[in-house]
Amino acid sequence: MENSREYTALVSPDQDGERLDVFAAALADITRSRAGTLIKQGSVAVDGAPQAKAGFKLKPGMAVRVEVPPAAPVAVQAEDIALDIVYQDDDLAVVFKPSGMVVHPAAGNERGTLVNALLTHLDNLSGIGGEIRPGIVHRIDKDTSGLLLVAKNDFSHVALSEQIKAHTVKRAYRAIVIGGFKENEGTVEGPIGRHPTDRKRMAIVPGGRNAATHWTVLEPLRGATLIEARLTTGRTHQIRVHMASIGHPVLGDPVYGPKKSPYPVEGGQLLHAFRLGFVHPRTGEEMLFEAEPEPRFIYWLEKLRK
Repeated sequence: MENSREYTALVSPDQDGERLDVFAAALADITRSRAGTLIKQGSVAVDGAPQAKAGFKLKPGMAVRVEVPPAAPVAVQAEDIALDIVYQDDDLAVVFKPSGMVVHPAAGNERGTLVNALLTHLDNLSGIGGEIRPGIVHRIDKDTSGLLLVAKNDFSHVALSEQIKAHTVKRAYRAIVIGGFKENEGTVEGPIGRHPTDRKRMAIVPGGRNAATHWTVLEPLRGATLIEARLTTGRTHQIRVHMASIGHPVLGDPVYGPKKSPYPVEGGQLLHAFRLGFVHPRTGEEMLFEAEPEPRFIYWLEKLRK
């Protein structure tokens, strides 16, 4: 059974007047709402005494302790959800994840995930990811569509994870981003970590994990551009954060896009994982798969063509 985690820190002079929930969220790497819940539960102490007010203003030198209890186990059930299996053999599968589908269960998304569907459609899944993430070697965001690699046994899971760690898995995306480019290609480099104040967002931050996104213009559009983005690293929200950082957020992105989008895109960011290449862990064969984007993506591509 997982134990509770404790985090302690002293308030620095530049954090004078900071709210307790903001400080606790950053300290424990959790969302601000989660920090507020822990404060109400008496799991956050200031100078040794529980502090029940999320808006309590901290002063330099105060000691803050946050106790994060273990996550409650989630019983994952197989669900008869339609799933496009692009390829499978005894060791692995390549599946198409539609936009709007979460990869694995979590609080608030216990049902209707890719894992729930996999448990119905595939005979075996690697156990390395545990009950919540069986067979899951890598992820893509809920509202991103495209190809995902799934391990059907522990041998393939370890081998495929090593390929991802070595940056030899070929992953390429199509995206419609806001605005036009002067150059035809480029690279965005910047370490990605949790946003310092909004824990639901990622950002380019000092001390973040190294990340590089290579982009190429495929087609200029009306007020937007169709690009290909290639990853050498796979950080959370990487393409979305990097493209927004250079003034070209992905169209329809509700988190990193402008508050008022130039076009009324519904259903999230127009980002599609269209190519996936890797070496088969058992045969050594070079495997390469490509998939066309969803009709929603095609609709906006046609609408914005000059």
